[in-house]
Amino acid sequence: MSAADFLPDRRSLTALREAATGCRGCELYEDATQTVFGEGRAKARMVLVGETPGDQEDRQGKPFVGPAGRELDRALERAGIERNDAYVTNAVKHFRFQERGKRRIHQKPDARHVKACRPWLDAELALIKPEALIVMGATAAQALLGASFKVTKERGKLIDTDLARIVVATIHPSAILRERDDDARHLQREAFTSDLMVAAEALRR
Repeated sequence: MSAADFLPDRRSLTALREAATGCRGCELYEDATQTVFGEGRAKARMVLVGETPGDQEDRQGKPFVGPAGRELDRALERAGIERNDAYVTNAVKHFRFQERGKRRIHQKPDARHVKACRPWLDAELALIKPEALIVMGATAAQALLGASFKVTKERGKLIDTDLARIVVATIHPSAILRERDDDARHLQREAFTSDLMVAAEALRR
């Protein structure tokens, strides 16, 4: 079973979002609070794809509203990208976690979760037809650009693919938060913003 079994016959972002609330394409729905579908304009010129919802996203039902979302918002603003003009989503639509006391610790989704959820992402991209696609983190990059793709080697470069006219891969903003100290976070933050600027400048040309 996969998300393909739950896609609506009539396609719009609203119809997809409503159908995704009942997705049982993999077991992650069992523990998650809710499906966290993409959010943004149907005619967005830019789509940003991350890995999976985090704790705050799962609770609020919106993508990138937690600490990683704040890092993303900061970088988008510095890169001259209006978040309201973009569409933001994830490769996997349910939060995967382990409970430790009262905390829910994020766990990376398996390849089978990414594969099961892929029809939602494909449907989002097919409807929006973005000019620019920013792929954030290894999970999203390998889902869209192939299992052998290495973000560390290819980040910040324009990638030749049929997915969109402009495709750039970068780290997931949560990687900034995992850095060991303020200096390391600053460097990672600058590099992340620089990667977003590559796509923003290509979009303006």
